[in-house]
Amino acid sequence: MKKKNFKSGFAAIIGMPNVGKSTLLNAIAGQKIAIISDKPQTTRNKILAIYSAENEQIIFTDTPGIHKPHNKLGEYMVNVANESMSDTDVLIFVVDASRRIQDMEREIAKNISKTELPCILVLNKVDLMRKEALLPIIADYSSMNDFDAIIPISAKNNDGVDILIHDIEEYLEEGPEFYDSDMITDQPEKQIAAEIIREKMLWLLDKEVPHGIAIEISKMQEKPGITNIYATIYCEKATHKGIIIGKNGDMLKKIGTMARGDIEKMLDKKVYLELWVKVKSDWRNSDFLIKNFGYAGE
Repeated sequence: MKKKNFKSGFAAIIGMPNVGKSTLLNAIAGQKIAIISDKPQTTRNKILAIYSAENEQIIFTDTPGIHKPHNKLGEYMVNVANESMSDTDVLIFVVDASRRIQDMEREIAKNISKTELPCILVLNKVDLMRKEALLPIIADYSSMNDFDAIIPISAKNNDGVDILIHDIEEYLEEGPEFYDSDMITDQPEKQIAAEIIREKMLWLLDKEVPHGIAIEISKMQEKPGITNIYATIYCEKATHKGIIIGKNGDMLKKIGTMARGDIEKMLDKKVYLELWVKVKSDWRNSDFLIKNFGYAGE
């Protein structure tokens, strides 16, 4: 049932990899629903976070970072990000203000102007820089696009996120409550659990190994006071399998321990987590396997 004078709408969070889009999404949701890593291209799918207040609801989509793809999975990720730009009410263009402006960011800014959608530029990671250093950055971005608003924030410290939400409200129109007010994401618990496992691997493993992995939850079994989760980690090379397992299984145990802690916080109950490692050669270039691992639609 539509509430009187209730406003709702969609906001797509876009930008290059590793600028803090997932951190921002988690800050808005109030808990972890998107994984975070200092390695680029962490997010592979469009993730919904739902912000609900008494008279409004904003549905946020966190998209994969826009980059030059090197395989079919990369192409899918970029397509998801680009499609989100046309299927929303307002764009949230997130950049890392603490680093030099990238050529790809200039290209994104130009593409935004072609959409004719309202766009808020979010200068993230301002906690890592001096305030006076912001002014030339704001001037440079303003010359690329006539942004509707430019908001400096620190998503990590949840500083300025409330100002961003307030500005987004201006672009909402009267509409339905798309989701129950107590929902914070449309992601199934199984998918979030798989992504949490992948996040820990991104943290603990170096170089190419984390980008060549996929997680499949084969069983999630609810029992009184505990949830049993059985997951398989797929990697692309036998050498990667050895790295993931580690000497005497130490690395796999570390991954499992860290992941279990976050999954227990999400589910608010004890978790038994069992991990297996298998090799699927070059799966990122296989349409079938990309789809099988949940990274492509029908």
